[in-house]
Amino acid sequence: MDGAAPLFRMEGISKRYGGVRALEKADLTVTAGGIHAILGENGAGKSTLIKIMAGVVAPDEGTMTLDGHEVSFASPAAANQAGIVCIFQELSLIPELSVADNIVISDPPKRFGMIDRKAQRRIAEEALARAGASDIHPRALVKDLPLSRRQMVEIAKALARKPRILILDEATSALTAADVAKVFEVLKRLRSEGLALLYISHRMNEIAELADHCTVFRNGRNVASYPAGSKSDNEVVELMIGREYSHIFPPKPGPTAAATTVLEARNLSWADRLDNISLSVRAGEVVGLGGLDGQGQRELLLAFFGVLRGLSGEILIDGKPVSIASPTEASHGRIGMALIPEDRKTEGLMLPMTVRENLSFAALDRLSKAGIIDRVAEQRLIDDMVGLLAIKTAGLDIPVGALSGGNQQKVVIAKWLMRQPRIILLNDPTRGIDVGTKQEIYQLMRKLADAGAAILFYSTDYDELIGCCDRVLVLYDGAVKRELVGDGITEHALIASALNIHGDASRIELGGKA
Repeated sequence: MDGAAPLFRMEGISKRYGGVRALEKADLTVTAGGIHAILGENGAGKSTLIKIMAGVVAPDEGTMTLDGHEVSFASPAAANQAGIVCIFQELSLIPELSVADNIVISDPPKRFGMIDRKAQRRIAEEALARAGASDIHPRALVKDLPLSRRQMVEIAKALARKPRILILDEATSALTAADVAKVFEVLKRLRSEGLALLYISHRMNEIAELADHCTVFRNGRNVASYPAGSKSDNEVVELMIGREYSHIFPPKPGPTAAATTVLEARNLSWADRLDNISLSVRAGEVVGLGGLDGQGQRELLLAFFGVLRGLSGEILIDGKPVSIASPTEASHGRIGMALIPEDRKTEGLMLPMTVRENLSFAALDRLSKAGIIDRVAEQRLIDDMVGLLAIKTAGLDIPVGALSGGNQQKVVIAKWLMRQPRIILLNDPTRGIDVGTKQEIYQLMRKLADAGAAILFYSTDYDELIGCCDRVLVLYDGAVKRELVGDGITEHALIASALNIHGDASRIELGGKA
């Protein structure tokens, strides 16, 4: 890597969990003053690699050296002391504590044996400023912050530990476009200050902008290491999945104007987040929700699913007004609705429980008679779902938290498909998922629509809206500003509408995705 002496090196690292090989003779070299991207599908070994670096798990074999000296870390605290800090995709914040408490929680400043609150706030303010998030108040409770702001606090918490090596595992997956731009500025500055950064992301545009060097993992092994920019996106993806890759979305059917309208909203409003929204979704149709993040898309999905209180306007199912008071009402009876949530870790799964329990939980009423579960029917349905979504698991009775992120997301989707819903609400379902799994989800969406499901699909990725949707409704400030149909669903049109710009969208300069 440009002749620089390695700061950190891993050689011959292997790790198994029972009969599952997570890493096999893996190597990695990290140099100071550079951003090193780690690429690979979910389950390729990336997470295990960084957990070993961060002292979360111990390798079965292999060596690690730091500054040329062999090291091993018995705990994350030991890795932190050596200057290795990891920002995991699963946030480590305690929601009931303040931002400042979370940032200094591992080593709070003391005075006369008590926590020095003034010093604590100063440390938090400095860390937030360094993370480009000085707008977050140190005294704010983490539970009151949206997911994107919690992610910024997590980054500030890591920087407060003054790392020499900073590992970021999908650290931008929950961020808004503005926050991503700030994080990029921070990372580039840290690189210029001599930090070594390991960056894990499934977003190829981020890798292209940030990385100096890339290493690709597949099936627990590092299969390629190369200077950033020396391979095309298709070449990189083929290395990741081990086969020729063509990023093709499933074909869209013809116009569905004659199909029955299944889900409809008329003048739907809520607080200051939804503003007189009217829309309809027909059977067999995938309708996208576009616009910059935070314009009411998530609230709209929650409104349909019976989560929000104080709605005005009407929701209609099959042309008839309904009052949906809870998710239970939304998912049961003639409504038959399912919501795939944004955060699979906290909203979609019970991580300590088994794959089997998570899969069957939402459909227990359909699988039970007089309170007794029909285990034969349950197993048959679970087997169907595992096959349909190609869920990779060492067994149905292992904790779902042991699965890769992509397979966890498949379990969330399968859980709701076991109810055979006819209305499916998708809240950014491919966030933090590898390209192979994304393509499987695209194919599944179209298959469900072809079978008659009405699908409302929110995504922060323009390519997904263009490739998957029959129509896209672009929201701005809680209102639908534009409807794009068929060939009119273009990146230019999506950006112009997201910015609420009227006129010729083709004259807008594109600087990346929202």
